[in-house]
Amino acid sequence: MAKTLNVFNKIHSLRERYYKASTHKDALIKIVSEAEVAEQVYNSNAIENNTLTLEETEKILLQIDLDRYITEREIFEAKNLGRVVSYIDNRAKEQELNLEVILMLHKMLISNIRDDIAGRFRKDGEYVRVGSYVAPDPKEVVRMLEKMLSEYDGACHENIIKRIAKLHLVFENIHPFVDGNGRIGRVINNYLLIREGFVPINIKFIDRKKYYQAFKEFDKNRATDVMEEIVGKALTNSYHKRLAYMEDAEIITLLEYGKRNKISHSNLINKANRQTIEAFFEKGVWKIGVARATI
Repeated sequence: MAKTLNVFNKIHSLRERYYKASTHKDALIKIVSEAEVAEQVYNSNAIENNTLTLEETEKILLQIDLDRYITEREIFEAKNLGRVVSYIDNRAKEQELNLEVILMLHKMLISNIRDDIAGRFRKDGEYVRVGSYVAPDPKEVVRMLEKMLSEYDGACHENIIKRIAKLHLVFENIHPFVDGNGRIGRVINNYLLIREGFVPINIKFIDRKKYYQAFKEFDKNRATDVMEEIVGKALTNSYHKRLAYMEDAEIITLLEYGKRNKISHSNLINKANRQTIEAFFEKGVWKIGVARATI
């Protein structure tokens, strides 16, 4: 708990810095958000075993032909999730999250992939399994989701890292849909973060092993600390990235930063992974913003 609180205090400081740095920079904020859509789509889909690369995802969102055969499903997974990510970036502040919104987001995500299940929860007889875990009876889905949202709202006194981590674990534990649960769960995280005045997060494909570990820990003993760590680091990463742009820093790779400052690259990567330096992961590369030299 103390560790999560320390991370939250750090995020609170970064958030205040971001508010000051982003004043009168709406156009830049929009550009950064739009540029991030492909990364969010790529990572979220890759976690679910979609084979598209980041470059291929970018091309699909820009309606550029690919150099290899891609299944229709994977194409729609990219296009649909891109629409959802862009939609919540604009609409999350306007409407509270409820079951109707969750269903609408799911319909946007699954349309043209599985129209028979798009925009509805699991119904009688539709059981789902993830590994050895069997999700609750479909009859319990609505009740459990309502309880999940109620507990999230009721925990408004707790810090956002803990609240988002627990809600995400509970949502995936319920597994309310036949398909698309992981992607919708990660969308919901950002919907709530944006509504509460934070920046969206991007849970990276390269962190998938630890991400799955968080669910195992929750299933075994209801522990949320692993997911709290993932959410906390993802949130600091998002602020570091945006601050580098908003504060007009020179953005360089960690490799270049290490050369300039005579610091080993492996040491910097370790610090970046722990988010103890203001590094951020962008397009598969660790980067950092440094103050521009004054003449």
